[in-house]
Amino acid sequence: MRFVMCSLMPDMLGRGKSQTIWSAVDRVLDISGRVLLAAFFLAGTAQKIADPAQVEGLLADRGLPTGLIWPAAVFTCLAGIALVVGWRLRLVALSVALYCAVTSVFHFIPSDGWQMSIFVKNWAITGGLLCLAARTPDHA
Repeated sequence: MRFVMCSLMPDMLGRGKSQTIWSAVDRVLDISGRVLLAAFFLAGTAQKIADPAQVEGLLADRGLPTGLIWPAAVFTCLAGIALVVGWRLRLVALSVALYCAVTSVFHFIPSDGWQMSIFVKNWAITGGLLCLAARTPDHA
């Protein structure tokens, strides 16, 4: 009840308390969102390392060199770590959004429902990363 009162009637309890509570909530939401985004990319890195043949097959089907899997694995690993620790968030979020948008092309296979769900998921993650980039200061 006190939490609701703080957010609805900050003048009665002091202006600073409402802002303090919401600042704490914002910090928890921020780190939780970044950890969840990072988990996606770190899991993708682990998948590329554990079963490279699957990704190499997608690359080969698109006429791309299968060796691209390794720079992609390094990128997704470093991006995941950067998202967790908050290093250069705007730059990282924009870079990873571009990566998701570009790699979604590999999953655009209308006859394969599973690949199309990955295609749409990549665009949804791109949207979340763009929101992160938009609300992150330039210096972060």
